[in-house]
Amino acid sequence: MIDRSQRSAALVFAITFPLTNVMMMFSFTQFLAPILIWNQDAATAQNLIAHAHNYHLFMAASCLHGLAGVVLLAALYLLLKPVHRGVALFAALSRLVFVAMWFQQVIGEFTALRIMGGEGSLQVFDAKQLQALAGLQLASGWDAYYIGLPFYALSTLLFSWLFFQSRIVPRILAALGMLASLFELVCGFAYLNNRGFGALVSVNYYELPNLLFELALSIWLIVSVIKSQRWKNQTSQAA
Repeated sequence: MIDRSQRSAALVFAITFPLTNVMMMFSFTQFLAPILIWNQDAATAQNLIAHAHNYHLFMAASCLHGLAGVVLLAALYLLLKPVHRGVALFAALSRLVFVAMWFQQVIGEFTALRIMGGEGSLQVFDAKQLQALAGLQLASGWDAYYIGLPFYALSTLLFSWLFFQSRIVPRILAALGMLASLFELVCGFAYLNNRGFGALVSVNYYELPNLLFELALSIWLIVSVIKSQRWKNQTSQAA
């Protein structure tokens, strides 16, 4: 059984996680994917001005996704703090590092768009130079994301371990969360140190197991909170 504050935290996580990820997937496929050219940052930068409106919408969604990341880590911390305060705090701080790297990526996106605008002091550069500089900014932002990814995986690994210890969710689900986190941790660290690893295991799959785990976790938490509330109401009526 979990107390009232834990139930509230569980609901916040279970509702926020699916919503923010659906928003991010939609914005990526609709606004960024059409102008993104994989492994060609300078060519992608060239598309920014022509699709500036869509790119602004994607960056707005990215900012909201980063803010949601803070909400999610706070919800997990409050939910799992009674199990082990120190581990929950370390897991939350690890995810906070990922959020910081996420916003560093967003800053790189804003900077790349500003460079391609070529205004002010940037007028001394020609079009190809601006394109190269903007591409470098995009690459730096995506590097920041992959620096943060192992921290996200570490956070999920620790939170999953706390779920395993607490039995708030089935232990098999928590164990799958730990395995998914280990996969993301190894892949993210390997890709960060050797980009050739992306040819062995595609970057499209690094986050997928963790995404499925946290989606399943959200569903389970919603069902558990509803059942808990029904049990509480039935007990009150019986009393």
